[in-house]
Amino acid sequence: MFKTVLGSKGKMGQTYVSGTRVPVTCVSITPSVVTQVKTSEKDGYWSVQLGFGNKRIKSTSKPLQGHLKKTSTKEFSPKFLREIRLEGKAEANVGDQVNANDIFKVGDKIAVKGVSKGKGFAGVVKRWHFAGGPKTHGQSDRQRAPGSIGQTTTPGRVVKGKHMAGRMGGDGVTVKNLHIISIDPTKNEMFVSGAIPGKFGDLLILTKISEGSLKDLEREVVAKVVEGEGAKIAGGATAAPTAPAPQEGGTNA
Repeated sequence: MFKTVLGSKGKMGQTYVSGTRVPVTCVSITPSVVTQVKTSEKDGYWSVQLGFGNKRIKSTSKPLQGHLKKTSTKEFSPKFLREIRLEGKAEANVGDQVNANDIFKVGDKIAVKGVSKGKGFAGVVKRWHFAGGPKTHGQSDRQRAPGSIGQTTTPGRVVKGKHMAGRMGGDGVTVKNLHIISIDPTKNEMFVSGAIPGKFGDLLILTKISEGSLKDLEREVVAKVVEGEGAKIAGGATAAPTAPAPQEGGTNA
């Protein structure tokens, strides 16, 4: 019934799937604990609240300690809490553990939601890819300026949503159609294809989209390589030479 678990982002690396190099991201999948169950009769919808990670009980507020008294120990309580909506009645009780190994399998397609890295205050060139002003005619200080931002009498104001300089990053980002490369239940680690938003240790919400196999990932990678080479050839560039396969009894020079 559960299709969503919580995890934390680890380091990035690479692996080979049927001879094809694939970038991967390590995700910590320590079991989550059910901290609250909501019902349609009482709350108007079905959902469960999951707790992930550990933090000292002295760093937890008193109201939250009361909320987590059934799932906390004398020293630690869950660090992160997230509510997961369900389509039907939850077959779980407060205190039950949710393991990613029981939900995900190698090759499955998943969606990963996280918070992107914060990049601070950024100008319009970096934030929105503006072209900037001309570099000639004495405009030495206008190369990265946004230019005009408003209109005349009508409407006489700056419209909402205007692309301007401001804080960049720190937004919720969802990356879909990532494949599970491998799962290690002993280390509570899972390797996922591609890049994942956020920095090391950030909370992630992993949701299963559909079942699959690594052959599907291999086809996608090959299709991207063929598409990229076709674009280069169409643009007039020549394809890169392929190294010959090593012969038995030695290596090629």
